[in-house]
Formats: sequence, structure tokens, C-alpha cells
Amino acid sequence: MRILLVEDDKKLNESLAFQLKKEGFLVDTCQDGEEALYYIEENIPDLILLDRMLPFISGTEILERMRQAHNETPVILITALGSLDDKVTGLDSGADDYLVKPFAFEELMARIRCITRRPRRMTQDDQLTLGDLTYCLGENTLAGPEGSCSMSKREGALLEAFLRNSGQTLSRSLLLTRVWGIDSDVEEGNLDNYIHFLRRRLKAVGSSVHLRTVRGIGYRIEA
Repeated sequence: MRILLVEDDKKLNESLAFQLKKEGFLVDTCQDGEEALYYIEENIPDLILLDRMLPFISGTEILERMRQAHNETPVILITALGSLDDKVTGLDSGADDYLVKPFAFEELMARIRCITRRPRRMTQDDQLTLGDLTYCLGENTLAGPEGSCSMSKREGALLEAFLRNSGQTLSRSLLLTRVWGIDSDVEEGNLDNYIHFLRRRLKAVGSSVHLRTVRGIGYRIEA
């Protein structure tokens, strides 16, 4: 799971990121609202830990923008504002949970586990289609004329980026950011490997959908 940690207190940001990584999470961090929106608009995180009081754009405004754009990524607000009115405002803005500072890391982990145990609400967005190809996000399965197959999380994230932008050429840098994260030091050869894996998946299910190489730029998916 990839977590976006938005916290303007540098020491707390670094401490939480370190502990979350020890628990096996992929963690992206930022310290202001504008940078947080960039990550969110790129559909990078699976879960967001969001400070309420941030430079440039507040956490509640970020939440309201997300929900207005029908972005249902789970959000836990982490804030020093702990009155009943503060909690009600935060939850009404679209937060899934509200954690008041200071808090024990064990409590944060319990709340993360609680959110990830919740059954996903199936929506039209849980299935992406292109031509004779269907990708189910919830089950991470790919189906075509000749059958179906399961995919790894990284394969699924890469395919999702293509299907949400079908017919558009996606740059290598954008794909690396979307799938591996903006701070990752992954080598570009890994992207080429996963493009190869996806092409094998498309062939395995008998799909006529193609991943085209656009030399010097990146890749494009076409029906």
C-alpha cells in the first residue's frame, strides 16, 4: 500500500514516515497543501494521512476538492484541533477518520488497519474497459476474449494509468511517478520490464489492445 503523508512539522513528518516504512508501507511525504494536491491528482496514494493546518491550502480544503472531484481515496486527518466542532467539521469535509495529536503510533496503525478492512464499494470506476479488454481494480484481474488472469499490484497500477488515459502518450517520467512514486530511485529499466509483462498479459487473454512505444517520449495504449 502506498501512503501519502502530508504533515508540515518536519520532525513529525520524518518520524512517521520512518515508522510507516518499517511496517512495510510505501510512503510519499510532503509538507504543504499545493504539493499534496499534485500527488492526489496523479492518483498516487492508496491512503492519505492529512494534517489539517497546512501552508498554502488547508487540509479541509484539500478534502473538499477531492470529494467534489469524486476522489474516494481514504483520508485520516491528523491534527492538533481536537474539539467536538473541529472533529465534526473534519469528518463532514470528507475525512474517513480523525486522529488528534499527540497520538501513539500504535493507534495510528490500528486506524489504518480498520480503514483497509472496510469492504470496497463497487462502482463503475472499479472496472476499466478498452476495446475487448476489461480490468477489475478491486480484484486486480484482467479479462479478454480468451480468458482472464491475475496481475501484480505494480502491473495493475501501470495498466490503470494507461486505461484512464487511453489514446494519450504517457511519458516515461509520468509513469515512473505514478507507479513507483515521485521520490523513488527506481531505474528506468524497471519500467521497460513491466511494459513487457503487460504486453504478455494482453497476449495471454487474447486482447487486440496494443501498447505502443512512442520513441523518445513513452508509451500509449490503443484499442
